[in-house]
Amino acid sequence: MVKVTFITSKGDKVEAEGADGTSLLELGQAAGMPLEGTCEGQMACSTCHVIVDPEWFGRLKEASDEEEDMLDLAASVEGTSRLSCQILLSEDLDGLVVRIPAVSHDAQAF
Repeated sequence: MVKVTFITSKGDKVEAEGADGTSLLELGQAAGMPLEGTCEGQMACSTCHVIVDPEWFGRLKEASDEEEDMLDLAASVEGTSRLSCQILLSEDLDGLVVRIPAVSHDAQAF
């Protein structure tokens, strides 16, 4: 199992564990994070945008041009922003820390 710490927009830490190969989007949704994932991980939206802790950013597989294009549409993008649907959990990411942008909300939860 891969441990991930989500930091909510209010600064609360939420610990979650997922199996190797699970997307960060799936894990975040299971942990109650406001990651809508409207396109269901097809990289056709930016509703699963997260901000990766700088200490972890360099360990991730490089973002594709398509992911960068989708991030251009996201609100509150930072230098370590990624789409959580494009991050697959692996042993190398055990301990990953990501922050949920303040503007994130899950419209499907209402």
